[in-house]
Amino acid sequence: MKQLLIIFHSITGGSEQVAEAVAKGARQEPEIEVILQQAQHVQPRHLLTASGYIFIAPEMLGSLSGVMKDFFDRNFYQVLDELNGRPYAALICAGSDGQSALRQLEKIATGWRLKKVAESKIVLTHAQNKEQILQTKIIDQHSLKTSEELGAFFSSALALAVF
Repeated sequence: MKQLLIIFHSITGGSEQVAEAVAKGARQEPEIEVILQQAQHVQPRHLLTASGYIFIAPEMLGSLSGVMKDFFDRNFYQVLDELNGRPYAALICAGSDGQSALRQLEKIATGWRLKKVAESKIVLTHAQNKEQILQTKIIDQHSLKTSEELGAFFSSALALAVF
């Protein structure tokens, strides 16, 4: 059975809600085993057994969150040249921009020679001041629905060997 590995990091709950929505959509496909894993727990063996990946992280200070960056740092060279061509998608949860974190993630995925199979998405929380940034996030229904649709698309296409 093919595996879809959804790797996420969340600080104030936004990225976790998005990851859970993606997983919910992906689990609609019975042919795919969906694994939702926090970035700090992912090891090379998880990456090697997965057939595809969806990365979900918050933007922090204009870049990927430290824990998500740590995930890539710990695993990058361990699996280099062993993931070539595997499909991926990316989502960033950000207050107002998210572009720098997304570019950073996409560059890392390019280094792993992964194949981007869906348009990357940025989920905006519109948190602009200290209080808003630090508070627990509640992601809007539209963003959760599009995240769920991404998961459903990805797992269906993976099951059909579209990519």
